[in-house]
Parts: sequence; structure tokens; C-alpha cells
Amino acid sequence: MTQSVLFTTYARYPLNLVKGHGSWVWDDQGNRYLDFMSGLAVTNLGHAPEKVKEKVKAQLDELWHISNLFHIPQQEKAARLLTEVSCADAVFFCNSGAEANEAAIKLARRYHQKVKGADRYEIITFEQSFHGRTLATLTATGQQKVKDGFLPLPEGFKTVPLHDLDALRSAIGPKTAAVMLELVQAEGGVYPVERGFVQELAALCKQEGLLLILDEVQTGMGRTGTWFAHQQYDVEPDIFTTAKGIASGLPAGAMLAKDFLREAFTPGTHASTFGGNPVSAAAVIATIETMREERVPERAAEASAYLMEQLRVALADQPFVRDIRGLGLIIGIECAGPVGEIVTAGQQNKLLFVTAGPNVIRLLPNLLVTREEIDQAVETLTGLIADHAAKDAVKEEMKL
Repeated sequence: MTQSVLFTTYARYPLNLVKGHGSWVWDDQGNRYLDFMSGLAVTNLGHAPEKVKEKVKAQLDELWHISNLFHIPQQEKAARLLTEVSCADAVFFCNSGAEANEAAIKLARRYHQKVKGADRYEIITFEQSFHGRTLATLTATGQQKVKDGFLPLPEGFKTVPLHDLDALRSAIGPKTAAVMLELVQAEGGVYPVERGFVQELAALCKQEGLLLILDEVQTGMGRTGTWFAHQQYDVEPDIFTTAKGIASGLPAGAMLAKDFLREAFTPGTHASTFGGNPVSAAAVIATIETMREERVPERAAEASAYLMEQLRVALADQPFVRDIRGLGLIIGIECAGPVGEIVTAGQQNKLLFVTAGPNVIRLLPNLLVTREEIDQAVETLTGLIADHAAKDAVKEEMKL
């Protein structure tokens, strides 16, 4: 086999997927797989949703790109739709979650330094968080493994344990500009943040004059059963970010903020060549319109309740499973040992899912997944876990 000329930055699965529709994908051998990965929480409406496809095709016949030096009506409409389903007043479009988080960090710094006239630039984040792969966002990330080999890291970030208000208070100083939080630590093991902690954090930020930044790259766009996860916590962030499900698979991200932050981002202060171009903006518009018309966040909440119930019943007597947790359709199954072999066995049994750390199975079905598809996935997964646990038990006996 000819060696790939791509950098080997991905440990790729041995599948060549060539087609997708709804909850299903096909490989180049004609095999069909039930997809409980959704491109890592991206294809929220399933693969190739019809309205998004039609709107993007129509836009391709008109105009692909003109740059943000011109007004882009599609971008304005996409932004307005986002503000209608959230507490945000202003939107900046980019191409990814990392770029959205980068924009949030820059906005927080510039607001304090140029609008408030304060020398504040530090961002406090939390252990086991994940905020992206740029130098700033990987520094913000509370996982050491993503930082290995990238020294020196940018200054201006502190990381504290999650749910530790005393540690958070101790970290706040005269240079602190903002606190940045994921409401579900999806990459860090699927840990939803406690409601009380979030509310106390929001109150502390207000008391200390800090900006509250919520990273909703994965939890936004209906994934947790509401348009944005923070709508379940009764808090309104000053800044929040989203990407992944925003354009049904086309590259797009957004940083959203309250009105008072507008004056920090003036012409020339921040930019993105491709962000919000006509094609990606058309996909955002069609995604949001479809979500509204088909009650997608509400349906995701209903599907989540059913999936969690089925998992808990099916795995109740399985000692290899230690916990089942999540929010909406980000669900983690914590196991007593590594689950990589279970992921591989899933692919062999035509069910696709992913990990969240070595011992956690992460399920990310699309938000329109049916009960029949959930039943099939739970039945397959239950068998895979039981088979793996039995093999593990045999290995342990052989060691004795």
C-alpha cells in the first residue's frame, strides 16, 4: 500500500465511508452502519438533511465567496436567527470551534483593556476541559496531553479543579479577565457540570467584574435538549461559542456575545477570511430553520430520556459498567477498564461510537434518531459490553 502523504495526526479507523443518510452511513464495500458518532456531534440533523442540501445547492449556483469586506446578506440572516434562539445580541462567524473560542478569548481581553482601561488578560479554565488545538485554546484546555511538545505556551491562563469554588476564588487576581467553562466536559469523560456550581460561578463573575465565557462548541445547537445547554442552568453568559452542529457538516463556527461587548470588536480588530461566507451561512440558515420547524431540541430531549432509560435497564446488572451519565444526546458510559476494543467490536457489528477518555464510551446520535434506531444500538452495545466483560474476566482468571 502506498504511504499516505498526509501528516499522521489522526489514528484513523480502518473504514472508508462513502455515503450517509439520516442515522446511517455506508462504506466502500456496501456495508451499512448505524452512526452514533454523528461526525463527533456535527451531523445533528442526520446525514445529508434535505433542506440544508437544497439551500446549499441553490447558493452554489449563485455565489460562493466574496470576503467579509462586503456585506453578506446570508450571514446577517444566520446571525439574526442565532440571536432569536439565544440570549446573544451580536455574532462573529468563523470556521471552527477552536476559532470561536479564540475569538472569545480575544474579545474578553480587548474589552477589559480597550473599553474598561484595565490590564486584565488572564482566563481561568478547569481541569479536564477541552477548548481546541490552537496555541491559545490548547493552553486553555485542562488536559496536559494536548500540550505535549508545544512549549512555550502563551501566558494568561490558569486552570483550577472543576466544582472547587475555593480554588476558583484563589485563582482570581487583578489580571483576571474571564472564566471559561464547558457545561459538559465531553472530551474529558462526559461530565455535566453541577447546576449549583454554574450559578455560583455566574454570580462570582458578576461580583468580581469578570466575563463569563461558556464553550458550547459541542453542547450547542440542540445537542443537550435545548438550543444551548446554558438555557437549562438559568444563567446568561456574556460570551458563548458554538460550532459542530451549526451547519450540518459544513465548516462553520460562531462566537456570540452580549450587546455591551460590541465596542470591543471594531473594524480591523478581528477577522476571518472564510467565516460566514455565503455557502456556509446558507447551511447555518437551513440548519436553524429545520431545527425550528421540526422541534429538534425538544425531540433531542425526548430521545435522550428514552436512550438513557434503555441503557440503564439493559446495563443494570453489568458490573463492568460503573456509570451512565450525560446531558441530552451527549451520553457517557463509564466502564471498569479500557473500552477501545469495544469501539472496534462495534465497527465490526455495524455500530459506530467513540470514546471520551480510555474508559468511557461516548454516544452522540443525531438529534432526530428514532426509537427503533435507539433500540438497535442499545441491543448491540449491550452485547458488545457483555462479551468484552466476559473476555476480561477470563484474562483475570488466567493471571491467578
